[in-house]
Amino acid sequence: MIKPELFDVVELLVNLPSEQQFIGNQGTIVECYNDGKYEVEFSNEQGETLALCSLSNNEFMVVWQAQTKQWLTTTDKVTALINFLSEEKRVELLNFALGLIEKS
Repeated sequence: MIKPELFDVVELLVNLPSEQQFIGNQGTIVECYNDGKYEVEFSNEQGETLALCSLSNNEFMVVWQAQTKQWLTTTDKVTALINFLSEEKRVELLNFALGLIEKS
């Protein structure tokens, strides 16, 4: 898993209905706390803050790294997502991927 850092762009892996933020929404890490939590700001296209949420690293994945100024590759994103799945779901995903290969 990629260690989240200040100003990385992250994508939600959980719904936050009380904040009107949902799986797939992207935000920016604006603070890293010592307890493993991260303050993530979600904003609109005009740069206005829509929500400021304190999140654990299992609630999002990094999709852009500020340090390298690069978006993660699809392979990196898939790998990150796999780390969040139970072993049962990993086996299900593996079988699905094998099915895709068979159809190619």
